[in-house]
Amino acid sequence: MTERTLRRRLEAVRWVALGLAVLVLVVFLVAQRQSIDVSYGRSPASAAVPEGSAGELTDTTVPSVAVMDAMVAAAPVVRLPGSVASWDEQRVREAIGGRDVRILVAPPGLDEAERDRIRDVEDATVRVIGLQVSGGIYQATADTLPSWRAQFATGDVTGLLVTLIAALGDAPTPPDHDGLRWREPGAAELATVTADLRATGRHVADGATLTAVPARTAASAFPDGDALYVALPRQPRGEPVPRYGPTLARVFPGRPVVVLYGAWIEYHGPHGEEFAEVTGASFYGQFGDRLSRYEYPQDNVLNAYLARVTDVRYAGLFERPLPYRPVDPLRVALPALPWLFAGCVVVFLALSTRSLWRGVGRAGAVRGPGTTARLAGLTALAVEMSLLTDRRSDPGLTRGVAKLQAARAALDEGLPDPHVRALLTDAEAELDDTARTMGVAGYRPTFYLRERLS
Repeated sequence: MTERTLRRRLEAVRWVALGLAVLVLVVFLVAQRQSIDVSYGRSPASAAVPEGSAGELTDTTVPSVAVMDAMVAAAPVVRLPGSVASWDEQRVREAIGGRDVRILVAPPGLDEAERDRIRDVEDATVRVIGLQVSGGIYQATADTLPSWRAQFATGDVTGLLVTLIAALGDAPTPPDHDGLRWREPGAAELATVTADLRATGRHVADGATLTAVPARTAASAFPDGDALYVALPRQPRGEPVPRYGPTLARVFPGRPVVVLYGAWIEYHGPHGEEFAEVTGASFYGQFGDRLSRYEYPQDNVLNAYLARVTDVRYAGLFERPLPYRPVDPLRVALPALPWLFAGCVVVFLALSTRSLWRGVGRAGAVRGPGTTARLAGLTALAVEMSLLTDRRSDPGLTRGVAKLQAARAALDEGLPDPHVRALLTDAEAELDDTARTMGVAGYRPTFYLRERLS
């Protein structure tokens, strides 16, 4: 192998080492920027089903706009067939006061065209579609667990109506009322429920629409398979509601208890009220508006709720076991990247030093005594600057490195010394501009080379 060939190969190794160092640095910095991960694991819960594709639309139709206009003009409250919303008439009358407020109540499950007809009834001050309350440019939306519970457990929209009527009249927003009264279940009621739970793990009361507990989401939500389910129909508004959850949690200690009252779901068991509040607020905060427009079977509601329980469990907030997570090769390799970067820089600087001494030894009458040393010094400066440049200073550094590469190639090809010096002058100018952009005076070539060669 000739000396020229060896020199070319070492030169190639030198620049490959520099390129690899830059690549390792970029990978390391990008990985650091993306290393914050707030998830406890990848939840296997299924994606949300798009609205309108879960069988929630019914064949129900509403009268024409003209007919509904006439109905609203004739009575302050108009209930269309299939309506499910109810409210405390006394509280609503007090909120209305002496104003002329007309309320049009429609059934749930209407498609967009039917809902548009309801909205086109101009004399209707307030529109209630299913359990969704709107009027004018406003829509009243529940935002607390008690208001969601009253809305979905009993169909009570009193709070939403009173809030909307106050907003339409520029009146102060009234205080929230739970609207739900609890009672302890009777001995006979409790005996029936506990007998079914011991036999099958679930109890479905008359009028409830639950047909089966969704196996896949139940297994991911409660992997121990010991959860108990009680499904009850929507409860009558104004009557005390049997609160099975706390009682069943005492009868079956340590086991999750899920109780459905219509579209409202109560949780009792491990992690207690905190887990129930986080899961309930997360679930109804996302799906409450959709649940208010449609009459979903309890199978659908429970399936979506169990998927949210899975998401919360995988969030790691309640000391659940850490789910399995495949090894990420990049994260395993991250600790070694700085050492790999340092090794590449050492190789580059070592080969650059070799080139410097070879150039000084051969300088004589062919090269100026400072040309090769200047190239080595500017190259070392470029390497140091590459660790600190940003988006503003990267272009200047790139142009400077390109000029240095051209100067190195000119040296290897034996081109005239003035040509090499011109390239080095251009490179020095680019690096000087880069140092100014970075705001680091010590990286200006004039100062850097003086310190290096002194």
